[in-house]
Amino acid sequence: MTKPFNPPPADRSDETRKRILRAAVREFSEHGLAGARTDAIALAAKVNKALLYYYFKSKEALYTAALEEVFDRVVEDTAGVLALRCSPGEHVLRLALSHFDRLLSQTEFQALMHQEMVRFRQGKSTTLHTIARTAFRGLLEKMQEMVEEGVRAGELCPVDPMQVLYSAFGHNVFYFLSAPMIQLALPRYDPLATSAIAFRRTASIRFLGSALFVDRAYGAELAQRVLATTPMPVIKKLSSRRKDL
Repeated sequence: MTKPFNPPPADRSDETRKRILRAAVREFSEHGLAGARTDAIALAAKVNKALLYYYFKSKEALYTAALEEVFDRVVEDTAGVLALRCSPGEHVLRLALSHFDRLLSQTEFQALMHQEMVRFRQGKSTTLHTIARTAFRGLLEKMQEMVEEGVRAGELCPVDPMQVLYSAFGHNVFYFLSAPMIQLALPRYDPLATSAIAFRRTASIRFLGSALFVDRAYGAELAQRVLATTPMPVIKKLSSRRKDL
């Protein structure tokens, strides 16, 4: 006889839902939507499997909620940088550094983003379009406006804002994405060793400081200040054969 399901008390419902989402993010980031098991999510969250369907109607609904949870965190972090009182040029450097640190420390976001991009290209994603419109469009527009403001003020070189965004963020993605191939081609070099990551993190911000600013000496000084006030996240040793890469 099936044991009747009793919903949790109201004062525990928020915490229970958060535990389920944390477990779901881990499971989906490791195995994708198709390979993830709701049994494993329930076990990791220490809840009855029926609770998953009490809070989320289906596995697909839980997957969508997990994506939103991760992407909301990214939007919150980025909005926090944009809210800082500093020049447009410093905003660019801090956003680029924040993006590097996110790729370094939030591997679940990376894995889910890669999976959704593949699903989108296959015509299977029903979530990415909504998230892009409701979460990322506003942030990207603000970043473009910020670069335009820096150009008008004479702080930044007269360049197209989208090219600045590609330069500031694209090389971060490529560094981590190319790590396995780089190590295969150059066996003595491990791009995901802590020392290599620290060197690349510093070099990327210094490069932007020298390349984007009208006054290159000022840009270099600003890059050094941004690095000095933003310690690198403490992380476990990464492997160049990480699944999400």
